[in-house]
Formats: sequence, C-alpha cells, structure tokens
Amino acid sequence: MNFALLSSDFSYWRKQTKPLFEDLFWNIPEQKTNHIAVVGGNSQNFSTPVKISEYLTQSFPFKSVDTFLPDVLRSKLPPLPNFYFVKSTLAGSITKSPELETAFTTPNLLLVGDLSKNSETSIALSETLQSALTQTSETDLMNSNHPLKHCLITRDSVDSLAASAADWLVFPEIILVASMAQLQKVFRAAYYPKMIMLSQPLIPAIETLHKFTLTYPLTILTFHQENIIVAHGGQIVTTHIVDTSYSPISLWSGELAANIVALNTYNPNQPLAATAAAIFYK
Repeated sequence: MNFALLSSDFSYWRKQTKPLFEDLFWNIPEQKTNHIAVVGGNSQNFSTPVKISEYLTQSFPFKSVDTFLPDVLRSKLPPLPNFYFVKSTLAGSITKSPELETAFTTPNLLLVGDLSKNSETSIALSETLQSALTQTSETDLMNSNHPLKHCLITRDSVDSLAASAADWLVFPEIILVASMAQLQKVFRAAYYPKMIMLSQPLIPAIETLHKFTLTYPLTILTFHQENIIVAHGGQIVTTHIVDTSYSPISLWSGELAANIVALNTYNPNQPLAATAAAIFYK
C-alpha cells in the first residue's frame, strides 16, 4: 500500500453552516425505486434495526426495505412484511447463512448494529461482506450491474468488523459512520502509520482523515471537537453540531446513517456531497 502525502494547505477543507449540497435533495424521486436491506439485532436487543427500517419506509421512496434479524427473534415478533430471519448463534446473534448472504447482495446495505460482542458474528459479517465486495469488484470488471453499491457500517457493527478493516477499506462502496474511538480500531487493524487521537485538536484530525481517504477510497463520517466530519477522496466537509438538529448522542441513533445511505442511493458517485447533505436532511 502506497500512503498518500500530506497536503500543506487546507484547500481540501470546506465548512458548512447550512447545506452546501442542498440540490441533491431534489434527486429523491417521487416514484418508488431502489432496494435497501437493514441488518442487525440480537436476542436481547433489536429495537434499532426495527426502528430504522420503519424510518426508511416512511421517509424515502424505496421499493423495498428488507430487515434481517437473527432467527431467535422469530417467536418474539408478529408476522411483518419484509422482515427476514437469518441463522443465529447459541447466544442469539447473527451467524453465517444463505439468508445473510442474500442480505449482502441487496444494492444498498445498512449494518445498523444492536449486535452482541460475539466472535462468531464478527467472522460471519466479515466473511460475508468480503465475499459481496469481491463479487462487486469482479462484476465491475465485466461492465455489468453489480449487486452491492453502498454498504454503510455504523454503531457496534463497526466494532464487529474493525478487526478485518484491512480487507474492506479498499472498496469504494463502504461508508463508515464511526466514533473517533472506533476509527482508532480501524486504523490500528489496517496498520496505518498515522494514528487518529481522541485528545488531538481538530486540525490534526482533519489532516489525518484527509491523508487516510487519499489512501483508501471509502467515505467516513465521524465526530470530533463539536464538529461532524465527512471525508472522502482527501476532501473534507465539517459541520459544527450546533448548526444541526443533532446532539452528540443522537448522531449515533441510526437515523443519520439511514439518511446517509438513502442520499447516496439517490446520488450515486457523489459520496462526499451526499453524505454531507444528509446531515441537514429532514
């Protein structure tokens, strides 16, 4: 891996106090189109996947919003449309199965969390994600439509997948919505030579994310020093949280992640703009 050189100026950094890319909202169609899958949950906690699936259904014109939960929950939920169950571990979390592979072939995927700290689940998600991304890369080479266009990883899904970060950081389909502490795990797993620190001022963090996203093609949203930071392709957009409707806690509820994957779906090939615009979407 060749690491990008650090720029000596800040021409790559834009600040938004109001939407810089508000025109992207007009690309959300009136007719239903596209498909999205929400994956998460365990036997003790599954509220976030259910809540975010309902939010996506009510807020965006997707043809389908499919929710994938561990099958240990089958008896705990009434029959619901577009809810699917995947094989679960003895501890009640997701494990590898054909149904999980089906979820990962949905064009737009949201790994929203509520997972348990379980090595079997981490391995299942890592292997299934790697297979889906590899298939996407191979179909791209054949100039055909590939299944996985966006995969957003957030909340404790980041922790489950952090150890395998070196495998998925190299794919542009990845959108990472993560805390600074979670980014540290990702950087460490990739043996990145410049560590991002929770205690560092805003500017050094901006410089590190600038360099990191020149090296890796994914999109990152994080929060540091009262600023929401979006990074892609070496470009940075920051938004002071007081200029948004979010709090440092509500950023991680899953709703912002849902807005991000939706805006990216309707504005393909504009990951920085779509992710930054999502911060102001209502």
